[in-house]
Amino acid sequence: MKEVRLRFAPSPTGYLHIGGLRTALYNYLFAKHNNGKFILRIEDTDRTRYVEGALENLIESLRWAGIEYDEGVFVENDKIVQKGEYGPYIQSERLNIYQKYVDELIEKGYAYYCFCSKERLDKVREEQKIKGLIPKYDGLCRSLSLEEAREKIANGEEYVVRLKLPPNRDIKFEDLVRGNITINTEDIDDQVLLKSDGYPTYHMAVVVDDHLMGITHIVRGEEWLPSTPKHVYLYEVFGWEKPVYVHLPTVLNKERKKLSKRHGDVAVEDFREKGYLPEGLINYLALVGWSPEDNEEILTMEELIEKFSFERVSKTGGIFDKDKLDWVNGHHIRSYDLDKLTELAIPHLKEANLIDDKFVEERYNWIKTLVETVKESLSNVSEIVDKVDIFFNNQVEPEDEEALSILKQDHVPNLLNAFKQELENIGEVDEEFAKTIMKKIQKGTGIKGKKLFMPTRVALTGNIHGPELVSIIYLLGKQNILNRIKYVEERYL
Repeated sequence: MKEVRLRFAPSPTGYLHIGGLRTALYNYLFAKHNNGKFILRIEDTDRTRYVEGALENLIESLRWAGIEYDEGVFVENDKIVQKGEYGPYIQSERLNIYQKYVDELIEKGYAYYCFCSKERLDKVREEQKIKGLIPKYDGLCRSLSLEEAREKIANGEEYVVRLKLPPNRDIKFEDLVRGNITINTEDIDDQVLLKSDGYPTYHMAVVVDDHLMGITHIVRGEEWLPSTPKHVYLYEVFGWEKPVYVHLPTVLNKERKKLSKRHGDVAVEDFREKGYLPEGLINYLALVGWSPEDNEEILTMEELIEKFSFERVSKTGGIFDKDKLDWVNGHHIRSYDLDKLTELAIPHLKEANLIDDKFVEERYNWIKTLVETVKESLSNVSEIVDKVDIFFNNQVEPEDEEALSILKQDHVPNLLNAFKQELENIGEVDEEFAKTIMKKIQKGTGIKGKKLFMPTRVALTGNIHGPELVSIIYLLGKQNILNRIKYVEERYL
């Protein structure tokens, strides 16, 4: 049986879009589910859109997301390297290969040289639009003989090479998501295959590369669906077996519009910087347009690989719902390795000037306990800054009238005095003290239940609800607790 081979083939034109990451993910999941190979190829033939550093950023985003490919373009020791038997994997290094196949199409009469200027093409399309026709090339240069065309080229005239589509013919193909598709050649343009700068267009390069690299399944966004008949026709005229096509629905925002920078975060690195876990983002992205048979929603990469199939990919656009992403990511945070989570949290705490390198060095375990204490309430790691504010600010302000009324109860001065006395008997708060202090106060004062715990929490944090009181006492330590009690006594009692 033929080896399953899939590829992700982005252009290095900037950041990796969240929709691109989902395309890469679906390719990866299907390849791994079928014990196949996954390849990263770089499509950089549009030189006007090339962005310096975009290739490295793209590779790093895939690495961070846990999407590992078997062949293609890698970064090693800060250098771009290519690995695999089917290279080069960067299109701009394959120009001589495309030229060979363009020449073959011209010789066999399946393509032709076109010398029309941009001005003429614009005028033709404008006239077609006015008449209500599909704007496309009118075929003026089709009638030129090869000799005439070569003479024009010899005279230095600028040209492109176009695909010569047969008239009025239905081109059919099957799409694993959309089923059988038929498009008539009258509705398609004679596509440019080779541009005047000697670079192939996407349409030429993608067919040649996918064939030569043995790609069995082409998984890409639905925006390429109208172009697919041209690709199918190219496979036919070359006498090559066409691959299986899968066109994925677009990732949309809540207004059902295509995700764009105008509407907020769309780059993978935006989510990384916010403190989304790769496991959380990947888990959620897999569900944007696909669901497993058992409708399970919290899944590891291994479980996604095991359950994935294109049969369960939706035909309609998947909605990117940030609230749902937060919910999924929160699940992953709660089960995440604590040391790893702490390492992710430290940069956010540093950026907020809550800690510095010296603090990290001297009190790493304290930071770890801090992270463990608030992780239940996090939907991304950057939120930790707001959640831990109560541990860094000794000016305690009751959060609302209810919190203030709890502090104003008659027994509170007695309760806080007892707390201070217990603190005076120790050098520093340790875990044992934090676990037993409330029992000791209860025993000494007779205050218990809500009357004991609620005023203590409000006096220490200003909040009625929050992390475990034991954790709060341990994390604050002796001096901070004394400072807070003093602040509360002076203002509210």
